[in-house]
Amino acid sequence: MQIRPEEITRIIKQQIEGYEARSDMAEVGEVIQVGDGIARVYGLENCMASELIEFPNQVFGMALNLEEDNVGVALFGEDKFIREGDEVKRTGRVVEVPVGPELLGRVVNPLGMPLDGKGPINAKQFNPVETKAPGVVLRQPVSEPLMTGIKAIDAMIPIGRGQRELILGDRQVGKTAIGVDTIINQIGQDVACIYVAIGQKGSTIAKVVKTLEDNGAMEHTIVISSTAVESAPIQFLAPFAGAAMGEYFRDSGKHALIIYDDLTKHAWAYRQLSLLLRRPPGREAYPGDIFNVHSRLLERGAKVSAELGGGSLTALPIIETQMGDVSAYIPTNIISITDGQIYLEPELFYAGVRPAINVGISVSRVGGNAQFKGMRQVAGTLRLDLSQYRELQAFAQFGSDLDKATLRQLTRGARLTEVLKQGQYRPMAFEEQVALLYLASKGYLDDIPMPEIKRCEDEFVNHIKDLHKDILKDVLDRKKVDDDLETRLTKVCEKFITAFKSTIAA
Repeated sequence: MQIRPEEITRIIKQQIEGYEARSDMAEVGEVIQVGDGIARVYGLENCMASELIEFPNQVFGMALNLEEDNVGVALFGEDKFIREGDEVKRTGRVVEVPVGPELLGRVVNPLGMPLDGKGPINAKQFNPVETKAPGVVLRQPVSEPLMTGIKAIDAMIPIGRGQRELILGDRQVGKTAIGVDTIINQIGQDVACIYVAIGQKGSTIAKVVKTLEDNGAMEHTIVISSTAVESAPIQFLAPFAGAAMGEYFRDSGKHALIIYDDLTKHAWAYRQLSLLLRRPPGREAYPGDIFNVHSRLLERGAKVSAELGGGSLTALPIIETQMGDVSAYIPTNIISITDGQIYLEPELFYAGVRPAINVGISVSRVGGNAQFKGMRQVAGTLRLDLSQYRELQAFAQFGSDLDKATLRQLTRGARLTEVLKQGQYRPMAFEEQVALLYLASKGYLDDIPMPEIKRCEDEFVNHIKDLHKDILKDVLDRKKVDDDLETRLTKVCEKFITAFKSTIAA
């Protein structure tokens, strides 16, 4: 067989034309020190801030300290699998989490991995955990209410969609209960809810999940779990991962609610992380940028402009105070970032006033603009009445003979306080709240004995639900109490109270 030179030339030319250089470029470094969930890596000159770094044995970390001769990496896994001298790779991408409707109804860790045993999450989109908050021009004023279903909050400290409202108080005074009640009240409201548990006991998180499931609220909720046994980097990442998941709904023109429970433990985790990274400590050993971290996180809660779809992300951060000290470092930081706060007082809680909201310190800086007119009409003087009642209550203990006006205020205040008490996981619809607060604020309950107030309230709500559905429907449709509705409500209240008084007399 004769080989012709032109054939060989043609084959070589074809091979050269079809040649593709397949070289795998990866910037690698070397571990120079590891311990306490922190690794120092040498050789990653082009590493980005918050970049995902790959270690041996399927351990990943996030680059936090970009120093001149090394990179400080917070590890998302066990540091016992990593040794000095191990090879480390850059991934070229920042830390991301899965986002989208696929996560609703699931319990995940801060990296978006499922913890509920319901199989993998087939999310179609990933978002970086750190994104820049929308600027002033990209936002619009808060103008739409987010109903919590809690009478005391919806009436006196209203929350609007896109608002950041802080819930603070000592431990075990009902902070988480307010967040869970608000999630339950969003059933059928087309609001995606995200509950971020930071440094909580595993049993506490399991109890919250069980409560949400029992009340049918888990279908529209994502639970992000970072328990107290997990490392500081995982706890630090949790609220940022939650914000990224919430931003997906906000940027899709939908509404979302996120509860950070709680940012005190988040501050502790970040303090631990920063001290291990040898960042200089500031006040109470917190790093100098703790305010920046929390403002960066909370500013992501917003109602965006109509051009961007008009979606919103409402944030309810929770802070645990020590002995009621609201002037401590972390509480004052977050009070200055948020649009108001709900302070839960231990004395009120132990006295049986639940939710134990201190009306004097609690405030909503924008929610009044988002409150339905009907609620403003019936609850306009409520806050003032309660504040005056609390003040007079202290003086009344020392004086026996009180004038009629003072007695009237004390009577009204005691009954309003009783009406605003509410059982856990029993949110109330807007129209029912308006009818009940109309009954209380117009003085119909003033002659009812205190032990009978709760029964009177329950019977009135059932009475109006069963026999006067048209009134509730009109309140819901009109969102205000006009002259026609006021006349009808007055008739119903007078008739009901007369009938109720006769049952007491009997």
